[in-house]
Amino acid sequence: MKTLYSIGATAKGGRNGQVSSDNGVLDLAVRMPKGLGGANDDYANPEMLFAAGYAACFDSALNLVIKQTKVAAGETSVTAQVGIGQIENGGFALTVALHANIPDVSLEVAQSLIEKAHAVCPYSNATRNNIDVKLTVSND
Repeated sequence: MKTLYSIGATAKGGRNGQVSSDNGVLDLAVRMPKGLGGANDDYANPEMLFAAGYAACFDSALNLVIKQTKVAAGETSVTAQVGIGQIENGGFALTVALHANIPDVSLEVAQSLIEKAHAVCPYSNATRNNIDVKLTVSND
């Protein structure tokens, strides 16, 4: 693969610390969410950052597929819901539910587009056969 773009980020303090990008654009306090034993849900956490990145990347892939297939669709949106839980070996794993809203197309066309985007999206390709990813669509 020829790398087209690369960026780094540094974490200090793990889930109760700080994350920052190499270019300084991202500089956030992160805290353990309440569901994992933290005090509250008032801070960013790794699952939130993963959900945001996956949603943005998938929406971009979806719009690329729409452009390539020349489908006349309205403005799309993608929501990523990321879950974390303990697995049998004592480690932890993630789940992802991606919901795409693709206005002005039939549900059948929307389903086809989301499946094609799932084949193109770098996050989907990175997680394939490792994270359970559920795809749903609407066309409002």
